[in-house]
Amino acid sequence: VIVVDNGQKAVDSFAKDRPDLVIMDVTMPVKDGIEATRDIRKLTDKNNDWVPIIFLSGMSQSDDIARGIDAGGDDYLTKPIDGIVLTAKLRAMGRISDMRHELHKVNHQLKMISIKDGLTGLANRRHFDEVMAKELKRSIRTKTELSLIMCDIDQFKLYNDNYGHQGGDDCLKIVAATLQKTNNRSGDLAARYGGEEFVFILPETNIEGATVVAESVRSAIDSLAVPHAYSSVTDHVTLSCGVASIRPQQGQDLAKIARELIDAADQGLYRAKELGRNQVVVSEAS
Repeated sequence: VIVVDNGQKAVDSFAKDRPDLVIMDVTMPVKDGIEATRDIRKLTDKNNDWVPIIFLSGMSQSDDIARGIDAGGDDYLTKPIDGIVLTAKLRAMGRISDMRHELHKVNHQLKMISIKDGLTGLANRRHFDEVMAKELKRSIRTKTELSLIMCDIDQFKLYNDNYGHQGGDDCLKIVAATLQKTNNRSGDLAARYGGEEFVFILPETNIEGATVVAESVRSAIDSLAVPHAYSSVTDHVTLSCGVASIRPQQGQDLAKIARELIDAADQGLYRAKELGRNQVVVSEAS
């Protein structure tokens, strides 16, 4: 239990200690309970959080109670306080708090489901688009390059046709897990772009750095030696990669820039396939 003797200290203590419950009088020096509650609610709203606030006050008029609730209080008990009633109120607030925590947990799980590809566990196309837009804005703000790697499993259709859809799914999972493990730099995003195609967003990374990352990813898949007897490249699963980079400028159309960057990386990927697959090609558009 943390005890303070004025409203401003209550706000400061709340910001520092994040208590599970606030019990507060209305009449206090420096800042009264109504003002303190409003300030505390600003903090909880900012962090999308909720902490129950109960007023204990000798001010028992209907208007006083309404002011307390309108300011953000969750309950208002008038003095003298009945210990049994207070304990019951605390139990009620505890139940509400538990339900809110559970709801927050479920919402977080739903958010994770909404941004992840169901098969591979990587970010899905929708989340890729969101992160791309955000990182382009950041690149403009920080005046840094943003790079993209497009990857494609070589001759995956032949793999799927001959090893079956379950075998194809297992192959995608293995490749995705390896991509995630190989490039675990903070801030980078690995996503499933569609089918057997994967993509990396590499913030604050120039074309040389992105090429190094792409080569490490390609090499990691090659080293797995997942059998692919029907590939014309080699006897195991391989990856082709296209790399592109851009330094966006203030005032440019972000949607257009995103499309140009994706197209450039895709051109590099197409060229890698033309040259025999299982290799990294930097897009000339870069």
